[in-house]
Amino acid sequence: MTEKTPTFTLNDGNQIPAIGFGTFQIPDDGSTYQAVLDALRVGYRHIDTAVAYFNEDEVGRAIADSGIPRDQIWVTSKLWLQDYGEQPAQRAIDRSLEKLGLNYIDLYLIHQPYGDVPGAWRAMEAAQKAGKLRSIGVSNMTPKIWQKFVPDFATMPAVNQVEFNPYFQQTALRQLLDADQVKLEAWAPLGQGNQDLFKEPVLTQLAAKYGKDVGQVILRFEHQEGIVVFPKSVHPTRIASNLDIFDFALTTDELDAIRALDKGWGQHDPDEPGVQAMLLSAFDVHAND
Repeated sequence: MTEKTPTFTLNDGNQIPAIGFGTFQIPDDGSTYQAVLDALRVGYRHIDTAVAYFNEDEVGRAIADSGIPRDQIWVTSKLWLQDYGEQPAQRAIDRSLEKLGLNYIDLYLIHQPYGDVPGAWRAMEAAQKAGKLRSIGVSNMTPKIWQKFVPDFATMPAVNQVEFNPYFQQTALRQLLDADQVKLEAWAPLGQGNQDLFKEPVLTQLAAKYGKDVGQVILRFEHQEGIVVFPKSVHPTRIASNLDIFDFALTTDELDAIRALDKGWGQHDPDEPGVQAMLLSAFDVHAND
């Protein structure tokens, strides 16, 4: 990995870059290709995509064209709800490999924890044993959902990717994950552009103190909390600045001040009734099959 991307050690022994580039909602019209290429050029070595982002092909093309050796780039993708169950998941993993143009994926996640999660997980375990997936994990699992599924898994997930930012710090979930050294990954690490968050006096004051912007202070806080973060942008200057968080460190008192911003809830509640049906109706990953 480059000097700019420190790593965390997962519970399976693999080293994951601490900061990644997120590709959610970047269109598959050349925009994803360009953004990923820009991210790789400025030093990102971790790219996060998913079947339901509909841009795995452009992520793979950018990686191939970057000139960076494959073993220096960490690639994450995620299995969509339509493909849960053992056999559908096996086919979906092979389809992701094909679209990405890769012979292995560094991390593959259960994207939404509903339906035949156990069957999907067994397929992922088999694909890991076969060398198609290096690490396997889950996403959007609350403590309640975690306790429903994970105790029956033969393999402990390496990560749980969930909503996380200073307003929603997932305290109860982190205690649960820490017991098994499961790494928390943050989607929406900047609060999806919540302007209230960016105006918080504690954050604006720290930004002024360190000569950084508020986004960099937030990402630095999350890094020091041991969270893997995925800031997303299509603007080259912002892509670069989001990575520029390793030349300063927040003090214990400053970390405590940001911890005090926690509201204990976020914009998405995976425990709400009807979430599975809503998600299935929103994304059809086989529309063009």
